[in-house]
Amino acid sequence: MNVLVTGGAGYIGSHTAVALLEAGHAVTLLDNFANSRPEAVDAVRAIAGRDATLVEGDVCDEALLDATFAAARFDAVVHFAALKAAEESVYKPLAYYRNNVGGTISLVTAMAAHGVHTIVFSSSATVYGAAATVPIAEDAPTKPINPYGRTKLLGENLLRDLQGNDAKWRVSALRYFNPIGGHPSGRLGEDPRGAPENLLPYITQVAVGRRPHLDVFGQDYPTPDGTCIRDYIHVCDLAAAHAKALAFLQGPAPGFCVHNLGTGTGYSVLEVVRAFEAATGCKVPLCMAARRPGDCAVCYADPSRANADLGWQAEHDLTRMCEDAWRWQRLNPNGFGGE
Repeated sequence: MNVLVTGGAGYIGSHTAVALLEAGHAVTLLDNFANSRPEAVDAVRAIAGRDATLVEGDVCDEALLDATFAAARFDAVVHFAALKAAEESVYKPLAYYRNNVGGTISLVTAMAAHGVHTIVFSSSATVYGAAATVPIAEDAPTKPINPYGRTKLLGENLLRDLQGNDAKWRVSALRYFNPIGGHPSGRLGEDPRGAPENLLPYITQVAVGRRPHLDVFGQDYPTPDGTCIRDYIHVCDLAAAHAKALAFLQGPAPGFCVHNLGTGTGYSVLEVVRAFEAATGCKVPLCMAARRPGDCAVCYADPSRANADLGWQAEHDLTRMCEDAWRWQRLNPNGFGGE
């Protein structure tokens, strides 16, 4: 297929672009580089050994979207482009609604105008909020506790309503848990601008000497060691799921489907730190800090629906995730050369 990947230079988008290219698809990347870098596109091309077209611009730019769809006959879209930091969303809700919801509206409007009706939507486990029970299945109540999660749920509902009104639409909403790691080549990894919002890139930046210590936000959660528990999934496993989701949408799949992407196992912040230290031999200094707004105590997946429907399952364990994340950071101590 010919696939447009919005946010295609970002952490998950770039790894998914590699997976799609390796699966034989033609790929166009659309990215405004707000939280990514052009060097990631070069890495995608080098790893896959194939070219990927780059369109630089914003998913909210309706004229650019129209021109992009007019220039190529796309078969499907994988939509990553979004702001994604839960804590930041609490302080900048307007930016999150404008970009995440507004961008999705602009995108599907352009898709409909050009006869493209297949989309894989990058959603998030944050739509579940503080789930009453774990592991979390797709039929669990959706009660997001921060603006980021609410924008993702709005995106899902928008696409659900769109498909309910027009059966031509084929929609896969993938609810990610916590992607970490990097490509085994060491050429692609997580390279956030500014201070990392996510745990493992913060750990690797401490280990490589860019930051003095890891802030552990909250030690009084109702968990065995008092720190938050999350389901960490290797980014390459996550990328492979997108190729599987595209294939699933070509068959007798329901017009709108939701799948959790996780391992089904939860690890606390301190467990991840210890796993990283064991896998790499690097000591990670810690600084205990207050809870962050918008965080819940425990969140891990029931991925059985994705296992059954998509023929997919996570293959990499936590040690491998830590090793690959460290390989990226060690070979690229300043990321793609940024701050």
